Amino acid sequence: MKVTICGAAGTVTGSCHLLQLDNGCKILLDCGLYQGSEEDFEEFNTNWLFEPREIDYLVLSHAHIDHSGRIPKLVKDGFRGDIICTSATRDLCAVMLMDSAFIQEQDAEYENRRDPQKKAKPLYTADDTEQALEQFVGIGYNRWYAVNDQVQVLFRDAGHILGSATVTLKIKTADGEKLIGFTGDVGRPNRPILRDPRPMPDNLDFLISESTYGGEKHDDMPDDAELFLSIIKRTCVENRGKLLIPAFSVGRTQEIVYMLDKLETAGKLPKVPVYVDSPLAVNATEIFVAHPECYDKNLLEYMTQDPNPFGFDSLKYIRAVKDSKALNDLKGPAIIISASGMMTGGRIRHHIFNHIGDTANTLLIVGFCAPGTLGAYIRTNPETIYLFGQEKKVGAKIEIMDSFSGHADQGELLEFLNNINRNTVSRLLLVHGERDRQLPLMEALKNEGFQNVVLPELGESFDI
Repeated sequence: MKVTICGAAGTVTGSCHLLQLDNGCKILLDCGLYQGSEEDFEEFNTNWLFEPREIDYLVLSHAHIDHSGRIPKLVKDGFRGDIICTSATRDLCAVMLMDSAFIQEQDAEYENRRDPQKKAKPLYTADDTEQALEQFVGIGYNRWYAVNDQVQVLFRDAGHILGSATVTLKIKTADGEKLIGFTGDVGRPNRPILRDPRPMPDNLDFLISESTYGGEKHDDMPDDAELFLSIIKRTCVENRGKLLIPAFSVGRTQEIVYMLDKLETAGKLPKVPVYVDSPLAVNATEIFVAHPECYDKNLLEYMTQDPNPFGFDSLKYIRAVKDSKALNDLKGPAIIISASGMMTGGRIRHHIFNHIGDTANTLLIVGFCAPGTLGAYIRTNPETIYLFGQEKKVGAKIEIMDSFSGHADQGELLEFLNNINRNTVSRLLLVHGERDRQLPLMEALKNEGFQNVVLPELGESFDI
């Protein structure tokens, strides 16, 4: 039995890992899209390190596109097995993968308009996505599910986004049972909306762990609301400007809206209009409303006084393109939350183009931005940016709140892994992290008693 790292090796996107059993059964853990512009990964999304037709099952940790975004292509290229995930992940993927297909088709159309000789084709289409969605199997947390006679899977809440899960596979072998663990993306304790991450089984034989924020410590949660409110007041009240918030449509947008909702309920939110300008975020929020089984106790208690934690009088959700364009001519202060979070595409790029030059405005970055993305560049506080073929002077104030992160920092990840028996884990692979983040985490894990910690390369295989 062996594991091959087919994505997220030394980078934070494109999560994909292949487990090959001794009897020939092949199980894929995640099938993510690479998001970024590093030259080493230019061909990642179009090529496979395995034959899709030979994969028997796909086990999906959560719906984020860097973990699920190549599923329709996997199906397009011949995969016909079950896609096993939580029920909330299945529902989120229904809207997220359709949105991704639409983007693929639009990008190909745009490229062909620019250069008809190019004959660009989308990575996958809506039809491919429809086929993929028929293969999803949604199951609950905290119970073993029989994949086949030899393999069982256990999902436990990872506290990262709605429906996110850690994955444990129980595999029958000639030498007895083996427990293979995959953290997916681990969330943070004491974050709003979702339950805290639940520990994985303590007797794992082999573990693949994320490492996104190795060597880092996030700001403490108690400072979140007050700092957020101070940015709103300075921008919208004192400067009469607009607060632009690039945010992932799933997870981050709902967290920001919930925080604004609580400020409004408490009478602290200034009387300014708030717009969520992302059709995907609108659809995702409806799915959040439909899955209260994922909520933490604080949100459930809050709902006794406010039954809709994702809506208030001054909040407007925007779907139509014409309504989005109208925001460009909006006079006076406003808060605009829009995708994509890394500013690689979506409506936020148009809002940045139209508002980045005004010194009254603020651009608030509330999430990780992969190297090579516009978001990563703006985090450096540049004097100008290049967008839609034009150089734009940056007049708006750039603010960063990494405390919003949905990923555990190093201390939180170490605490999450603390219950695992160091004597049973034969090897711990660190994936989903840049090398400069993985190195300090590797040393910290060794100091915690995990002896065989490895930073795998793309395509590298390990025996279990």
